[in-house]
Amino acid sequence: MSRGLQVVRTDASSGGGASTSSAALSASGPDSGLLDRGYAGSCSALLKVAQMLLLLIGFICIIASPVASHSTYTYFKIISMFDLVMIFIFYVVYIFRIYRMLTCINWPLAEFLHYLIGTTLLLIGSVVVVARSTGSASLTAGAVFGFLASFLCLLSIWLSYKVSCVTQSTDAAV
Repeated sequence: MSRGLQVVRTDASSGGGASTSSAALSASGPDSGLLDRGYAGSCSALLKVAQMLLLLIGFICIIASPVASHSTYTYFKIISMFDLVMIFIFYVVYIFRIYRMLTCINWPLAEFLHYLIGTTLLLIGSVVVVARSTGSASLTAGAVFGFLASFLCLLSIWLSYKVSCVTQSTDAAV
């Protein structure tokens, strides 16, 4: 989560002119509105978009294979779609600032656990698809996209762990 500093300007004048202009400035600031534009351009958001694209391409490659109806490949299809949906949910939660309304959920911890479990299952599914691909180009391509998505998910785990550890150690020092 990227949270920037916000400057709050307070005026004690009774004229109303200065406070009206400061209200107009704060209403058009980056913290107002429905979307969090700061998060939309952040590294975390772009990483989530790349993960979703890779998972979708991997899923399409597996579906396009003529032998994709085998139960071995069904596991990969289910895991890739589950990860895609969950990453999209976390993206929506952060882009629309839903985490501010649902404070009963520890969002960084939930996202960390999702990435930890989802990456492990996706990595297992990709290995199984590679082992059973039997020379099919679309199955091999699907597995490669699964491995790339797993790598980006591992990167997300590392970044979220790094950020949470740095934040906790900084908070403890204060």
